[in-house]
Amino acid sequence: MAALRPTKIRLLELFQDEKPHWNYEIIDRIHKEYGLSGNYNRDIINFDIIELASGGMIKDVEQAVDDKGVSKKGFLMHRYVITDFGKEKVKNVCIG
Repeated sequence: MAALRPTKIRLLELFQDEKPHWNYEIIDRIHKEYGLSGNYNRDIINFDIIELASGGMIKDVEQAVDDKGVSKKGFLMHRYVITDFGKEKVKNVCIG
């Protein structure tokens, strides 16, 4: 089995298409690719996404309350898009 990229690098790769993505969509994709599941891993990946946003590599462009339980019922969902700084970081780690 090939080694997987560090999660935050893979997250930036997923945002590289420059389209907005809901956090739960990205979390589901990482779960599948890395063979993860469960609430704990969901929250860890979500925290990684939040760290990328706080570092200015992605930005929050939309929010909605998860009233249907798509990810975590009653909690706020966020839609993110990569920033120019994030695109530059992707290039710097030789994945762009």
